[in-house]
Amino acid sequence: MRKILPWLFILVFTASLARAQDDATQQQIDKLSGQVQDLLDAQAAQGKRIDALEKQIGDLGDKLNQPGGNNFASADDLKNLAAQVQEIDKKRQDDNQKILDALDKLGGKSGSISTGHKPPTVLTTTSTDNSTATPGAPQKGYEYKIASGDTLSAIAKAYRAQGVKVTAEQIQNANPGLNPKNLIVGKTIFIPQPQ
Repeated sequence: MRKILPWLFILVFTASLARAQDDATQQQIDKLSGQVQDLLDAQAAQGKRIDALEKQIGDLGDKLNQPGGNNFASADDLKNLAAQVQEIDKKRQDDNQKILDALDKLGGKSGSISTGHKPPTVLTTTSTDNSTATPGAPQKGYEYKIASGDTLSAIAKAYRAQGVKVTAEQIQNANPGLNPKNLIVGKTIFIPQPQ
């Protein structure tokens, strides 16, 4: 029995060591299983987030493909637009110059006033309210029929362009009761010819 007892002791000791090793191994396996499960859960969450982002990207693509969906301009778009605006402005200036040249040609041929109205006709009349004229003496001047859009300053400017050096104030003084802010279309007024 003495020979059996050490062997029995060794067997029990070895069995307990194996059991302790099995417990440690089982703990490591459980720990690794938990970590693997955490990784699988994180992967599933990442998959859901990726699906949501893909849906958002798809929605944005649909919005861009719709008419009026792209309301943004790039720097190149703005440069092209600026170039087009400059080209249109240059054409506008060229057209404006052509119109002015045509008006000059028309003004030189017919002797008309640059506002497009008939040329002034010489009229001799008496004006008692004119401060620059001698009282009771006839004053030389022109008859002018007011057209739509006329102002006293525009009329004076048109006459000055024809060589009659008159001011809006002189026209106002020569026409008592004339309201410069409410000119009546078709009314004939007197344009004095300064001495």
